[in-house]
Amino acid sequence: MRIPQRISKRKECSTMNKKVLIISSSPRKGGNSETLAAAFAKGAREAGNQVETVYLRERQVGFCKGCIACLNLGHCVIQDDAVEIAAKMHDANVLVFATPVYYYCVSGQLKTMLDRANPLFDTDYAFTKAYLLATAAENAPETFAGTEKAVQGWVDCFPRCALVGTVFAGGVNGAGEIAGHPALEQAYQMGKEV
Repeated sequence: MRIPQRISKRKECSTMNKKVLIISSSPRKGGNSETLAAAFAKGAREAGNQVETVYLRERQVGFCKGCIACLNLGHCVIQDDAVEIAAKMHDANVLVFATPVYYYCVSGQLKTMLDRANPLFDTDYAFTKAYLLATAAENAPETFAGTEKAVQGWVDCFPRCALVGTVFAGGVNGAGEIAGHPALEQAYQMGKEV
């Protein structure tokens, strides 16, 4: 649902003290993508930013009904946790999406939340940067392509935002297999430079 966006006069946040919102979509507590998100969060906090992580597995987020009422109301008619999460997204300067790769795409949990963020269209949202962190059992370069395309498609609907960084950790399947993976350091450094 792409809706024309009003251009904002909102000023870019300074390089420090940004509000960073990480949306972790792994259904597994302590899963590999969640561990990657924690590395990013650590780097961002150490750089002086305010970081919050939302774990979708702990939230109730229903499917979008496609009614488009949110564009008139400013919020979704479905009263669940997606309303609060979308409000947090609106106010964040930086969005970070962490997901396991499922069937060469984002997890269903993340896709559902991105759909439910539709009320953000035509608002004076704060976010100008987005990052994608992903993990998968497969390690081939093409494993990540569909996941990146899905998030890029969402970001493209917000003209003031850009997907500025991605980290992919392939070859990790069981919880904890990401330990020692070079992607952890990459995510940490990316967080420090946010």
